[in-house]
Amino acid sequence: MFPLEEKITNSTCSGYKDQHPHTILYNILSCRDSGSLKHLNTTMHSCHCEQRRAVYLKDPQTTCQVASSVLVKTICFMRSLPSFSQLPSGDQSSLLRHCWVPLFVLGLAQEKMVFEVTDVPNSSILRQILLGAGLTEKEAEQPTLAGVHNLRTCLHHLWNLDLSPKEYAYLKGAMLFNPAVKGLSALLFIEGLQQEAQRALQEVIHHLHPEDSGRLSHILLAASTIQTVSHNLVTELFFKPVIGNTNMLHLLTEMLFLQ
Repeated sequence: MFPLEEKITNSTCSGYKDQHPHTILYNILSCRDSGSLKHLNTTMHSCHCEQRRAVYLKDPQTTCQVASSVLVKTICFMRSLPSFSQLPSGDQSSLLRHCWVPLFVLGLAQEKMVFEVTDVPNSSILRQILLGAGLTEKEAEQPTLAGVHNLRTCLHHLWNLDLSPKEYAYLKGAMLFNPAVKGLSALLFIEGLQQEAQRALQEVIHHLHPEDSGRLSHILLAASTIQTVSHNLVTELFFKPVIGNTNMLHLLTEMLFLQ
C-alpha cells in the first residue's frame, strides 16, 4: 500500500505535478467543507478529476416527468411513420436500439428542457481520485459531470440554430432511418428513406432560410454531436429514478410494439 502522498503525487492529472501533496489534500478538503469548488477550480485548473464527479438530478420528480413525456412523444413519432411501421420488426427493433437516444435528445432540445444536477452523496473529488478505476460497476454507471456537460453542449448547439417544428421532424427522420445500423434486412429501403428525409429537410431550410446557404451543414453537424451522448447517461440520469432496475430497452420495445 503506497502512502497517500505518493498516490496523489503520481496521479495522471497534470494539475498535480507542481504542487505539494499536502496542499492539494488541504484544498480538496477545504472546498468540501466550505461547500464551494471555486478555490479548487483555481488550484486544479488543468485537472479533469472534477469532471468525473458522479451527479444526479436536483429535482428528479419534475425533471423525470418531463423526460418521460419527451420519451413517449419520441416513441409516438416512430410509430406514426408508415414507412417505419412497414419495416420488418427486426429492423424496427434495431433502429430503436440504435436511435432512441439521439431522437430523445432532439426531443429535449425541441421542448427546451433545462435541468440541474447535484453531487451524489459521498462522491467527493478526493474519493474519485483515490479509488479511480477501483470504483464498483454500479458506481461506474452513475452519470458524471462531464457527461452532463456534453449533453448540455449538444442541446445548446441545437437551441442556437432555433429549428422550426418541420426542421426537427425531418431531422428526426434522417437520424431514425440510419443505414449504418448493423444487421438491417431492408438496408436499401432504409437508405432511401434517410435520403428522402434529408431532401425534405433541405427543402424546408431553403424555404425558411433561403439566404442561409450553410444552415443544412450546421444542422447536420449539431445532429452528429448527439451521437456522443451515451445511452447509459440518458438512462441513468432521466429514467433510473422512475423505472429502477427495469431494462430500458425492453421497456422501449414494449412501448413501440404496443397494440
